[in-house]
Amino acid sequence: MSVTVRVPAKVNVQLAVGAARADGFHDLANVFLAVGLYDEVTVTPADELRITCAGPDAAQVPLDRTNLAARAALALAARRGIEPAVHLHIAKDIPVAGGMAGGSADGAGALLACDALWNTGASRAELLDICAELGSDVPFSLVGGAALGVGRGERLTGLDVGGTFHWVFAMAGRGLSTPAVFREFDRLAEGRAIPEPVASADLLDALAKGDADALAAAVSNDLQPAALSLFPELAGTLAAGRAAGALATLVSGSGPTTAFLTRDADSAAKVAEALHASGTCRTVRTAAGPVAGATVL
Repeated sequence: MSVTVRVPAKVNVQLAVGAARADGFHDLANVFLAVGLYDEVTVTPADELRITCAGPDAAQVPLDRTNLAARAALALAARRGIEPAVHLHIAKDIPVAGGMAGGSADGAGALLACDALWNTGASRAELLDICAELGSDVPFSLVGGAALGVGRGERLTGLDVGGTFHWVFAMAGRGLSTPAVFREFDRLAEGRAIPEPVASADLLDALAKGDADALAAAVSNDLQPAALSLFPELAGTLAAGRAAGALATLVSGSGPTTAFLTRDADSAAKVAEALHASGTCRTVRTAAGPVAGATVL
């Protein structure tokens, strides 16, 4: 017997970042939107815990117990007194180290798959609690749709979305470390007061109305200057998408994937084609959202 869970990527339509806390983390106001690029995690009983991975950039995925999928299986097993003797296979389609929560998606997917395989009877609240222990983005990967994350981003409030938003994602030629981007944010912020992070009322209203133009006017990412400082070439990708007619351009999360909001599927295809031809990125994908979170297939 095996269980397969499909879990989506995310884009941050707003990422407001507060000053560094005493524990080294930052308070966030993080507006997540789940989009239709997916990893699939399949869990099968085995003699011991092991991980395999296939798909684009699979060679970059760690196959030891640092992998969030393995950590999720171990965390659930520890809570239930179960031996975590499973084979976790990740079919990868979300960019690796791309700021789209691919690792977090795998953690949420593995957690839900192991819960189903072992029939633990864990409540949604318990699964979300484990997700929060694993990482700031993991709870949203479980929930999907659209949500505001506060604290480290792990405390979620679901958001209403009145329509479908069409995106183009440009993958860069190398990854960016999330901790390094936050360190650069802190360096760039030295000597100035950083306001408390709050969600934009205009952005939440645009999501609720399904208004792409209003959303384009409201998207923001406080980590974008830090990502561009560490990876200046991303500015060329953003400019190429803007020139191609994207309504809004931004670095996705901590990067280096860049995200381009478009009016509809046809516009997304045109922007994707122009970005591909621009030579400023490695690969280009289109996706729409919101979509459901981790789902047992």
